[in-house]
Amino acid sequence: MSFVHLHVHTQYSILDGLSSIDALFKKAEKLGMPALAITDHGNMYGVKEFFKFAGKHVDKETGHYKVKPIVGCEVYVTRHYDHQLKDKDHRGYYHLILLAKNYEGYRNLMKIVSTGHTEGLYFGKPRVSHDVIEKYHDNLICSSACLAGEIPRDILAGDLDAARKAIRWHKDLFGDDYYLEVMLHRTEVPRLSLDLYEQQKKVNEEIFNLAAEMGVKVIATNDVHFVDKEDGPAHDHLICLNTGKYIDEEDRLHYTQQEYLKSEEEMLALFPDHPEVISNTIEVAGKISEYSIDRDHVLPKFEIDGDFLAGIDGYLEKYRSVIDEGRCDKKGNYRGDEFCKSVAYLCHLTYIGARKRYGDTLSDEQAERLDFELKTICRMGFPDYFLIVQDYIAASRAAGSMVGPGRGSAAGSAVAYCLGITNIDPIRYNLLFERFLNPDRISMPDIDVDFEDLPKAHKYVEDTYGKDHVSRVITFGTMLAKGAIKDVARVNRLPLPESDRLSKLVPDHLSEKVEKEYPFNPKFDELRPGFKSYEKEVEVDDPDNPGSKKTVTKWFQKGFEDVDVKITLENCYRLVPEFIDELNNGTPEVRNVLHFARKLEGCIRQVGMHACATIIGRGNLTDYIPICLSVDKETGENVWTSQYDGHYIEDVGMLKMDFLGLNTLTIIHSCLDMIEKRFGTRIDIEAIPIDDKDTYENIYSRGDTKSVFQFESPGMMKHLQALHPERFEDLIAMNALYRPGPMDYIPSFIARKLGNEPIEYDLPEMEEYLAETYGITVYQEQVMLLSRKLANFTKGEADKLRKAMGKKQIAVMMELKEKFMTNGVANGHPEKVLDKIWKDWEKFAQYAFNKSHATCYAWVSYQTGWLKCHYPAEFQAANLSCNLSNMAEIKEILADCKAHKLKVLNPDVNESDVQFSVNSEGNIRFGLKGIRGFGSNVADAIISCREADGPFEDVFDFVERMSGNINRKALECLVYSGAFDSFGYDRKQYFLPCQNGNPFIDELARYATLYSQDAANTAASLFGEVEELKPVRPEIPAMIGESDPLEMLQKEKEYVGMYISSHPLDKYSFEIDNFTNCELSALQATIAECEALGKKKRVCVAGLVTSVENRVTKVGKPFSKTILEDYSGTYELALFSGDHEKYMGYLNLHNELFIEGDIEEKYFVKPEERAQGKKSPYSFKVKNMTLMGNVADTMISSLVLQLETPQLGSSLNRNLLSLINSNKGKIPLKINLYDPQTKYRINFHSKKFSVAVTSEFVNALKILGIKCMVEIRK
Repeated sequence: MSFVHLHVHTQYSILDGLSSIDALFKKAEKLGMPALAITDHGNMYGVKEFFKFAGKHVDKETGHYKVKPIVGCEVYVTRHYDHQLKDKDHRGYYHLILLAKNYEGYRNLMKIVSTGHTEGLYFGKPRVSHDVIEKYHDNLICSSACLAGEIPRDILAGDLDAARKAIRWHKDLFGDDYYLEVMLHRTEVPRLSLDLYEQQKKVNEEIFNLAAEMGVKVIATNDVHFVDKEDGPAHDHLICLNTGKYIDEEDRLHYTQQEYLKSEEEMLALFPDHPEVISNTIEVAGKISEYSIDRDHVLPKFEIDGDFLAGIDGYLEKYRSVIDEGRCDKKGNYRGDEFCKSVAYLCHLTYIGARKRYGDTLSDEQAERLDFELKTICRMGFPDYFLIVQDYIAASRAAGSMVGPGRGSAAGSAVAYCLGITNIDPIRYNLLFERFLNPDRISMPDIDVDFEDLPKAHKYVEDTYGKDHVSRVITFGTMLAKGAIKDVARVNRLPLPESDRLSKLVPDHLSEKVEKEYPFNPKFDELRPGFKSYEKEVEVDDPDNPGSKKTVTKWFQKGFEDVDVKITLENCYRLVPEFIDELNNGTPEVRNVLHFARKLEGCIRQVGMHACATIIGRGNLTDYIPICLSVDKETGENVWTSQYDGHYIEDVGMLKMDFLGLNTLTIIHSCLDMIEKRFGTRIDIEAIPIDDKDTYENIYSRGDTKSVFQFESPGMMKHLQALHPERFEDLIAMNALYRPGPMDYIPSFIARKLGNEPIEYDLPEMEEYLAETYGITVYQEQVMLLSRKLANFTKGEADKLRKAMGKKQIAVMMELKEKFMTNGVANGHPEKVLDKIWKDWEKFAQYAFNKSHATCYAWVSYQTGWLKCHYPAEFQAANLSCNLSNMAEIKEILADCKAHKLKVLNPDVNESDVQFSVNSEGNIRFGLKGIRGFGSNVADAIISCREADGPFEDVFDFVERMSGNINRKALECLVYSGAFDSFGYDRKQYFLPCQNGNPFIDELARYATLYSQDAANTAASLFGEVEELKPVRPEIPAMIGESDPLEMLQKEKEYVGMYISSHPLDKYSFEIDNFTNCELSALQATIAECEALGKKKRVCVAGLVTSVENRVTKVGKPFSKTILEDYSGTYELALFSGDHEKYMGYLNLHNELFIEGDIEEKYFVKPEERAQGKKSPYSFKVKNMTLMGNVADTMISSLVLQLETPQLGSSLNRNLLSLINSNKGKIPLKINLYDPQTKYRINFHSKKFSVAVTSEFVNALKILGIKCMVEIRK
């Protein structure tokens, strides 16, 4: 006898499943179990992984599974009502176990589970009705489940007739494939209740009676939730994590800790009087066939244009040579007439596009490239894929939305370029098709597309191919190392500081010494440090006898080297000294937390939706994969989502595409719209000149790339200033190089470009492909092209080399190196040089970037750079509109506007559009919809009224024409945001009292209401307008005194989210950037962090005094509470005793202050008290305070301008001298001049000029391309 577990929950039963699938199979094989089921709660998330690990337990001799996988699910069945009813009276459900007998059963199980998610999901439970079970019951085995099943519920309720009725229904439906289920869990955990055990005993007794009475067999199960008995406490921790309880709480969900994968002997011991319940599980397993759920690609069909099909015979003949390449699949099976038509249509569209792209006559290179690509696409069976992609891209463009020029390796396809899928010519830029589709290796194509309007793109695909043909892709969030420690610490009530301390022991990088073996060439190779060389015999392919092997002797070197290891708690506990110490010497509470954190690490905690992956199927997707629902973040709607994640989608034949939203496209589109509105010209951004001198000189060479796509980081700006890009190829290279690893090559790249370092090639033949990058290998495509040219690699082999180098596949690289060396020598190249080239490739190829992607994104970058150069106001307005929710970015954009002398104006009812816009004078105007608390309908009404009847003459004209649309709140928003400023009244006047004592704004709102009512009454009156009865305009009160500018600015920020007119600290932005290290809004969090770490920290802040309260303590001592405000927020500073007396002279309203202080313990703790665990809280203690206006002169000893000799010239000299003369001050000026060619550096100290260091001066230097630094007084 043997036993099979038929009721098993893996970690994909996310609330309470702990079982690792890998561990389940390992234990099942160890216990000699012939099969194993997966029955997760209401889902099939883990089925593909289940088959994957089953595949690791196969008998090599027979080819059969050692542990046969049984696919099932514990489904939720409604209590005999429609599963689509969702209210409090229809919330209940039963559990039911379903197991697939074969592939058809698997498909029916997918239908049932998918229906539960797409139709019956209620309070997180995917429910189905009995009708759904009946519809899809074929080839399924059914069992009655746990105590939550219908029959056990009826038994516990004492209703045996209902139990008989339920058994009869299931038996009539499933016949001999219906089984009753028994389980028995007597807990061994002290103090846990035995109620569950008693209920199970009662249910089991009646089940045996009913089974005998009604002729139904019984199976034993154990409702497995974890693998080993000792995992019970870890499972208990998981339950606490997922239910928000503490481990020491009694009133919470408890399991018996008997729910593990028990042996046959353990299961038999539970039912000694009923051995048949054990053997019946073998009967069930015997009914299960071995089958695979993987399948060939099932691509959707593209609907071909009817006019084309009318002449299809001619097209089939015209493109016969291409069609013949893929008429049959790799097994020789005819792919069908529809496939051939799709190939013909793809060829047809491609050559139409080729004429538009290249002209009526193709060059030999263009013609050969298109023919090769079309034949490869056809042979691989992907014509419909390309047709579908070009269709939805064309549809997005036709709908007025921008689409990116390409993304990833798809830009290497000339066919994609001709179809309009991409906008970069791959032939011009040496982009390789085989980098996208390797003709020697069948793999699904992967075309990623950037959309401006992502929801619209998704809707088109759903509308065109059917909602049930389209889905997104699921993702699974797992518990990582730091999170595991924090979560387990929380349920064990470990103090938060201690939890944070332990989690911070997890390093960002981890390595260990591992023994490695590499090929060794005694002639050319140097031994790695600590390695030894030796010879050994190895088997290699015999070129004289294809398909055979021969033994040869080769040299190798072996030794230990540091290797990066995955950051897991298991590795941390082995390799991190601090963890080793905690495990050996830590408190029992800490060791307990670390133990269970390791047990729970890697558990699946939640499901999500992949940000961009989309599946398009040939038919209803529930015929191919199980489906669930996810919420689309863009629309808030539920969308179909695959239950298998992206790793497995292609295995089951599904076509996955990546749809991405790119905000930069919205920025470009908005900018183009504003240009057209202002100048009357519509610019085709894809047709702008790629060699525009002004763009390279004024934007990229100056490093003036704030908001320029992919080129806006400070590090990139610095490199651009040194490089002085003059051509598009320089931008492609910088886009590829500016990332960890290849970034180290940037200095050499720049030096070679400037002529300060010789450009050298190992072989003259390499110049053809390396000249554009000044002799440095930057792209994967360069390695591929050179391997073909130097060593006759095929296109497929070249791509294999790229992949092997990038993934460090040593065995594959050994094989390819031998061919490279052999063929290279045969081509007349020196062996030593070839060896050097290979070593260079090995070093760099792991970092080398995809040129196709770099080219596409460099083109998007260039478009933004060109727009910033030629239409700066429109470009910045578009950026402001698209970043309204990101105040940190808004601040930086506004600073960039200021540096370029672009005015950003308040909203204005006579000029503002919905978003930021540019007026006729070239100033940027804030949009009406950006005003906080202001309805978008009111903004639309203002713009519509203005466009229909012209500008508003004054505030009374405004309220009269807008009466019925505005109220007092709307008027207040418009006043405080500055939208009425152009009417000539001070904002304060609107809140001054009229003659009747009421504020003018209240009278204005009342007048608007009366005017609206009068207009309505007049329209209904028989006598028309009666002048004497018309409401009278209120008289605006005269201005009294002066406005408080700070109050005005604070209100402005409140209503538009930022300071637009100005900010009192604006003039000190240089000092804030250079001398502060903490924003006021972050100061409290920084204090908490220092307290948690027990570390002191020096902090410098700047702020405006907005409130001061002088008070007296209970003992009569004075103290003060001061509110400071900076760009980020506020902080309350409390000063007592001596500090209050020392600094009270600075604490005046509206003063701008620079404060230095220490975050440290608030009071002294005696050593003996500290030993007992007493700690002092931390606080911010002021050490020095000064006015912001004195900071520069007090702290800066000199300003150093950093120049390089290539920058020098009459224009720069003249502009710099003018700038220095207009910024005279007291700070000494120095110039640091560097010559890149000689590497000489000369320092000049000016005796004639001293300057005032201000943000305006520094920004002006930046625009000239001059970097500066300050020297601090000691």
